[in-house]
Amino acid sequence: MAETLDENYARGGFGKSLAFGRRPALLVIDFVQAYLVPGSPLYAGVEAARDACITLLGAARAAGIPVLHTNVAYQPGGRDGGVFFRKVPALACFEAGAHPELAAFAPGLEPRAGETVITKQYASAFFGTSLAPTLTALGIDTVLIGGVSTSGCVRASAVDGCQHGFVPVVVRDAVGDRAPGPHEANLFDLQAKYAEVIDLATARRYLAGLA
Repeated sequence: MAETLDENYARGGFGKSLAFGRRPALLVIDFVQAYLVPGSPLYAGVEAARDACITLLGAARAAGIPVLHTNVAYQPGGRDGGVFFRKVPALACFEAGAHPELAAFAPGLEPRAGETVITKQYASAFFGTSLAPTLTALGIDTVLIGGVSTSGCVRASAVDGCQHGFVPVVVRDAVGDRAPGPHEANLFDLQAKYAEVIDLATARRYLAGLA
């Protein structure tokens, strides 16, 4: 009898829990209008995740932890996006000046004064950016993650967060993807190998308990 997926992962020792630290930051990944406006080439139907991320952002601000946001921007023609830009033509909506209405942060998720904005060209918020040294300088040990998309920039950022020595905590309600299959498969794999995946209620209790 063939072993089940759960049995296979258990035999490999996957899924060990990571302890949350006492110095978290919140990273909101790419929650811009391009993923929320019907007709946009990147529209993903992630309104529920947006609403949950607004709640998560409010809880992080109330807890007084550092908040960081990412967005994507390319020079005209997208040369600074390299192979990624060529692979995903829809990224052209983030060329400088092309579609400012799609590049704008989603209502309710706009950065406030004093919150860091990391502008990136690739999937991971860590790749080619100042994110890791910024978190290190702040003494951060744990990174709560919300944003889009689960199988793309969220996954890449969580994996890189782990590789940079931060405990990545993906808030499942506050991340979204254009289809349930990739969303759930990537949350499963992140929990098994790289991150902690928690619900919004657990994230709020964690933030409330920091005081």
